[in-house]
Amino acid sequence: MQLDSMYQEIILDHYRNPHNKGLREPYDAEVHHVNPTCGDEVTLRVLLDGDRIKDVSYDSIGCSISQASASIMTDLVIGKTVDEAMTVSDEFLALMQSKGQTKPDEDVLEDAVAFAGVSKYPARVKCALLSWMAWKDATVQAMAAREVMR
Repeated sequence: MQLDSMYQEIILDHYRNPHNKGLREPYDAEVHHVNPTCGDEVTLRVLLDGDRIKDVSYDSIGCSISQASASIMTDLVIGKTVDEAMTVSDEFLALMQSKGQTKPDEDVLEDAVAFAGVSKYPARVKCALLSWMAWKDATVQAMAAREVMR
């Protein structure tokens, strides 16, 4: 099986069988992000336990790339510390900005390496990044809210 074909299968599998989809309670922050270019949307919730990401849930509509990216992102960040998850997020952003010129670090990105080919298509990069940016936004808001409560 060619690598591109395998990557397509990973994306389609997460699209057809999304992980962590469906908004859950409790949560510390909720955000709604829209990709105005194509109409993809995501509403995402984050729950923290100290500096650890206890839960991420979402509801979304859009293309297979945005849907699969949300599923994979939740798998990669739940259970990690905020710093660890931000490192993964930064690695994914670097991959998306690489225009297909970077070999992704599979140890860090796991299934997210499937988006390496997407990075060659600027219009699709926004689809892949939608849930990641929403997660980052919600996490920063959740952290800020906890600081205010201290």
